[in-house]
Amino acid sequence: MSFKDIQADFIEAIRRPDLPCPHGIAPQRMGVYRELFFNNVSGFVNSGFPVLKSLYGEAQWQAQLRQFFTEHDCQNPLFIGIAGEFLAFLSARERQVDEPPFLLELAHYEWLELVVATAMEQGDEAAFDDTALAQQAYLDARLGLASHARVAQYHFEVEKISPQYQPDTPLPSPCYFCLYRDSDDEVSFLKLNPMTAQLLAVLEANTGIKYIELLQKMQALYPNFDGQQLREGIAQVLGQMAVRGVVVQKLQ
Repeated sequence: MSFKDIQADFIEAIRRPDLPCPHGIAPQRMGVYRELFFNNVSGFVNSGFPVLKSLYGEAQWQAQLRQFFTEHDCQNPLFIGIAGEFLAFLSARERQVDEPPFLLELAHYEWLELVVATAMEQGDEAAFDDTALAQQAYLDARLGLASHARVAQYHFEVEKISPQYQPDTPLPSPCYFCLYRDSDDEVSFLKLNPMTAQLLAVLEANTGIKYIELLQKMQALYPNFDGQQLREGIAQVLGQMAVRGVVVQKLQ
């Protein structure tokens, strides 16, 4: 048996307590390894999904974690990576009988908060300073969505979900969010109207775009809107988002 095969058997035995211990490893020592690995993974998931965890009893939540640990083939051992793997696990499995209809959207929202909180600043972008904001420099600059900002669409009010509020049915129409890090480096969110969400989505997909190009794309998406109102509305939204650091200037 090759060393790679030995490693694979060892990892599988850690993930599955029902399997016999690998040759040469005492059951007591193997139990320590299993407990250590499971507790580490559980700690990462618990930290990344506190609201989701609060909706379950302890035994039920531990069963979910054990299933994830045993059945899901994690490819990323880092904290943010394990959170993403847990989201992938929830998305891929069959829906459970007692699973709330908002579970996947809530899990995605909590994962996105983590993504925003840990996003690295990019060297090719810069926030608009007070002088640039006063001069409306964002109307001439190459624009982009900040590396620590994300736009998302949900069918449940995920930001309100708690043990006391668990909706049974989706909203009549989707709700849109922008999650971003504020000036205090805290994760914040904005509820967006559909047009603002579309504007930020266009920015995200066309990094380095200029205001005139952005206006043209929005006019194509909203041909029935009055041109003057659309120009003024886009300029106003860009200013508001630039103040919050959501819209930044791309330097390259």
